[in-house]
Amino acid sequence: MKIFTIVLSVIALGLIVFNFTQVNFNAPFEGDSIVAVITIVASLCVIMMMAILRTSKRIEQKVKGHK
Repeated sequence: MKIFTIVLSVIALGLIVFNFTQVNFNAPFEGDSIVAVITIVASLCVIMMMAILRTSKRIEQKVKGHK
């Protein structure tokens, strides 16, 4: 599970970098730029969810260890 979350986070980071190059900063909410902005936001959400999942799994392991 740890490897899966890391791989997914790296893929999301790659998508952020790629889509950041696609944004037209003169008109970020027009045409293809809006798609790039939406993908950047979605990738940031994936990174946050993977961080939450890793943290919850770490907490679960510690709780099981005390019982």
